[in-house]
Amino acid sequence: MEIVLALGISVLAGSGVWLLLRSRTFQVIIGLSLLSYAVNLFIIAMGRVRTDAAPILDSHAAGDPASLPDPLPQALVLTAIVISFATTALFLVVLLASRGLTGTDHVDGREPGS
Repeated sequence: MEIVLALGISVLAGSGVWLLLRSRTFQVIIGLSLLSYAVNLFIIAMGRVRTDAAPILDSHAAGDPASLPDPLPQALVLTAIVISFATTALFLVVLLASRGLTGTDHVDGREPGS
């Protein structure tokens, strides 16, 4: 389970960084989104991912805080998801305005070779 999670985080982070280095604005925005997904998965993984455990508390384990996952990473990721959604929407509006003004979607505003 841990190796699958680590591979998923690394693929998302690697793809996000690769897309960040592209010259088109839309690819940069998608790269930022993938990178934020990788960071969210990493934060959730730091909150003690457990397998073969019931999501509902048992009566005999209610007093043992070591048997419970940490709620702080879950709250941080929930907040990060909302913020990244709003940021992505803002970036897309800025992309559309920039493309309308310049006529291109390249990051530097120029087509290659011109």
